[in-house]
Amino acid sequence: MSRVEDRVVKLLKIASCMAENTEPFCRALARYIQNKIGIATEYVGDIPWQERERMFDAGEIQVLWLCGLPYVHKAELFRTQVELLAVPVPVGRRYENRPVYFSDVVVHRQSPYRCFSDLRGRTWAFNEPRSHSGYNVVRAHLAGLGAYAGFFASAVESGAHVNSLRMILDRRVDCAAIDSTVLEWAAQDQPKISEHLRVIETLGPSPIPPWVVSKSVPVHRRRTIRNLLLDMHCDPFGMVTLNEGRIARFVASDDHDYDPIRRMAQAAAAVALQPA
Repeated sequence: MSRVEDRVVKLLKIASCMAENTEPFCRALARYIQNKIGIATEYVGDIPWQERERMFDAGEIQVLWLCGLPYVHKAELFRTQVELLAVPVPVGRRYENRPVYFSDVVVHRQSPYRCFSDLRGRTWAFNEPRSHSGYNVVRAHLAGLGAYAGFFASAVESGAHVNSLRMILDRRVDCAAIDSTVLEWAAQDQPKISEHLRVIETLGPSPIPPWVVSKSVPVHRRRTIRNLLLDMHCDPFGMVTLNEGRIARFVASDDHDYDPIRRMAQAAAAVALQPA
C-alpha cells in the first residue's frame, strides 16, 4: 500500500457542495460511515463550498456531494481521478422512487405571473453559473424556446438557492429556479416560504446531484463505502440518517446517467445571458 493510500485509510475527509440546509444530514452521514467501517472520518464544513470543491480536486477531500454539472466537467477533465460513489433517491411522490430532481420556477405569491412566458422582461436570480438546477437548466429551457438572448431584463447572481428565495420574498427580483429538494427543505423549515412563494413551472426531471469519491481511495475502500451507502435503507440506524436528509435510499449510478445534463449544457451554451 502506498503512503497516500495509507493516509486515506486512516482518515476519510467528507464534504458537500450542496445547499446549507443539507449540512446536518451530511455530518450525520459522515458519522454513520465512521461508525460502520471503523475508520476515522472528518466532515469538512464551515468553509465556502468553492473551497471544499478545490480541496477535493487537490486530493485533500476524498468524498464529495456536488451538483451534476460540475460532476460532468470533472468526469471529462479528471476521469482518472473521480468516480461516482452513489446517488440519493429523494423522498416524495413526484420523484417516483428515482434518483432525479426538478427545478421549480418560483415567484412571489402576490405577483401576476402564471407561466414561464410571463417572465419575459423580468428580473431573474440564479444561485451561481455552475449550478444545473438554478442556471443551466433555465438556459437550456430558453434555448428550447428559441430565446437565445434578451428574454430576461436582467439576471442577478445570488450566491445560493436560499439567497434567491430571500430576494423573491423581498421583491428584489421576480423569479428564480430552485432545486426542488432544497425548496421542499426550506418550506419545511420556514413556513413563510410556502405562504409567500408560488411555483409557476417545473423543469426536469434531471439526474440527481451525485456523491463522488476520489480514486486516491483504495479500490477496496471505495467498494466498502459504496456498499454501505447502497444498504443504508436496510439498517435501522441508516434509515434514521436517511430520514434526516429526506432520502429514501441510495442507488448505484453510471456516468451515462448524466448525459442529459451534458445535452442541456450544450444547448445552454448558445444562450447569451450575463449577470446584471
